[in-house]
Amino acid sequence: MIHLLLFSIFQEDFMNYKRILQGILDIGEAMLKSGAENFRLEDSLYRMCKGYGFIHYDVFVIPSNIQITVETPDGDIITQIRHIEATDINFDRLDYLNNLCRYVCKNSPDEKELHEKFIETMNRKKQHPAIQYFAGVMGGTGFAVFFGCDFMDAVVAAVVSLMIVVVGNWLSKRENNLLIYNMTLSFLSELIILGMVRLGIGNHPDRIMIGIVMLLISALGTTNGIRDLLQRDFISGALNIMNSFLGAAGIAFGIALAMLLLNDVSSEGFILNHSIPVQLISCTVACTGFALWFKIRGRQVLYSSVGAFFTWGIYLIVYELEPSNFLATLVASIFVALYAFIMSRINKAPSTIFLTASVFPLIPGPNLYYMMYGCVSRNIELAFSETIILLATCLAIAFGFIIVDMIARYTMLALKKDYHIGKNS
Repeated sequence: MIHLLLFSIFQEDFMNYKRILQGILDIGEAMLKSGAENFRLEDSLYRMCKGYGFIHYDVFVIPSNIQITVETPDGDIITQIRHIEATDINFDRLDYLNNLCRYVCKNSPDEKELHEKFIETMNRKKQHPAIQYFAGVMGGTGFAVFFGCDFMDAVVAAVVSLMIVVVGNWLSKRENNLLIYNMTLSFLSELIILGMVRLGIGNHPDRIMIGIVMLLISALGTTNGIRDLLQRDFISGALNIMNSFLGAAGIAFGIALAMLLLNDVSSEGFILNHSIPVQLISCTVACTGFALWFKIRGRQVLYSSVGAFFTWGIYLIVYELEPSNFLATLVASIFVALYAFIMSRINKAPSTIFLTASVFPLIPGPNLYYMMYGCVSRNIELAFSETIILLATCLAIAFGFIIVDMIARYTMLALKKDYHIGKNS
């Protein structure tokens, strides 16, 4: 209480708390748009409010909205709200925004300095556009090889991946509806794939499309949604899951339309590449591409690649010992979550940066594709079985994340360090 009183007396003369809160919301909005997880964003906002000596503070975050209510040291109640319409994942920006949060918590800058620091962070030099094209081709082609494609299939995957980047960049500036966005890109992708296969370029259209689907995948959102639900964040969980299903529906409609248009509803089924070394290399290359796709820079790209390599390696080892997809996914997700936590502490960066790209080998993209294929081909049994596997896999990943979060929380508590704070901290 003495600290708060002294803080209030010292700061009261020149602090504009409305502008301060506006600055905090600016940072929060930018973090959410850049790909921050909801519960971690809440933690950052609580820490900044605490750093400014607010007497009481309440934070509410969902994927489309941020609300903060504070009581200032001089007794005023201020509430500000932000609506988030669209996101543009940029983990490099998220990293620097996280560093800005640390600076704000430690130094409590006035509203002018806070704004200047924020603008400086937002004006950081952007990733060269060519890198995104390269990243898209790496991601789509790498996973196509991972899922059993041959050389000609990989050529088709590279062409389609490049198309997704080009058309996706154009479309994202004009369309915020995820269903329409995914439907358009998946329709064009399936159309090109089936057309090239008919011309003799490529042999396995379903395997190619599975690799391509990973560029549009919504299963990570489903995983995070289940994770939020298990942590009793029901609103964020439901919104993430619904958004994921909206994206999946867009992919399904697009693929179905192309199949029906070309009268081509057939599938050989996917199979992972027979060579374990090729599996490890291809998924590492693909995840390196995704790391660049998410605008990760520097050594953190390498860390993501290493994480992906060992994540899939651990999955293979566990599955060899006990052939259970759920168990192997659970153990591998525990590893990748623990790896991300350790790397975040070493690099003083959000764990999301090291987690997202590294976990992609576990994401059930094939199950999503064949669930949609079952619906298109009226194979209800296939659609149902693949849905069960998809949900079970997402649940295993979510459980793995939660187990590590619990371990990390109790470890930090034992070390008498804050892990996540709330309104009562």
